[in-house]
Amino acid sequence: MRPDRDIEALRERLKVLEANGHPVDAARFDLGHVTADRHLGGLAAHALHEVHAATTPDATAALGFALGLAERAAPERALVWGVQTMAGLETGHLHGPGLRELGLDPGRVVLVRVKEMKDLLAAGEEALACDAVGAVLLTAWGEAKAMSLTASRRLSLAAAQGRATAILMRLAAQPQPSAAESRWRVKAAPSRALEAEAPGHPTFEVELLRHRLGAQPRSWIMEWNREGGVFQNGGWNGGEERPAVSGGMVSVPADRSAEAGGGAVRRFG
Repeated sequence: MRPDRDIEALRERLKVLEANGHPVDAARFDLGHVTADRHLGGLAAHALHEVHAATTPDATAALGFALGLAERAAPERALVWGVQTMAGLETGHLHGPGLRELGLDPGRVVLVRVKEMKDLLAAGEEALACDAVGAVLLTAWGEAKAMSLTASRRLSLAAAQGRATAILMRLAAQPQPSAAESRWRVKAAPSRALEAEAPGHPTFEVELLRHRLGAQPRSWIMEWNREGGVFQNGGWNGGEERPAVSGGMVSVPADRSAEAGGGAVRRFG
């Protein structure tokens, strides 16, 4: 489908969402992770947040963290997920059972696929202007002139005006100056087995690179608890000792199909 037709289809879907009404977002949201929330003082709900994958193999981990941010920012509300073609090839296509394993309802997700960065940014601004949308996640690939400081300011302004959360996930790109309130770098981390040696929660090594309100850079190991819809302590913070890898336990993927293995478990990264 051509990008302009994708965006037109998005407009029609947003009209339907607007007609169904929407709840009001809070001004700030937390992660559920006690030490990180104490350090950050919450994150702006109506702002732009930027997530980088530490390496290309960490793309799925970064995506899982970004989806967790979207869920924390706007639970129960529509999530518009814009995916640039190359980014989709690296992270896999949206998979409903995988989203459910993360505790997200696939019925709340509006998926938009585009080829060019400029079309991804245009779709993001369009979605942020919709009153029914709680969060917009844009998955972008590589460096591009269209992804400029001005473009990030436009997304930030659109988020503020639309009272929604914008999350820009960047793959194969180095952090650059932007209008994002927070910037994160995410790596895959080993998960810890649950009771009866059940596979552990999705686990991420999360590094805060920048916070506009002055929170200093810091790293945490975070687990995503799908039952509670919260990030929680993964057992290692900053200079504390990392937990031992437990029996090769793996994390639940955000979007890759698990048909071949008969389940929804796969390692992040």
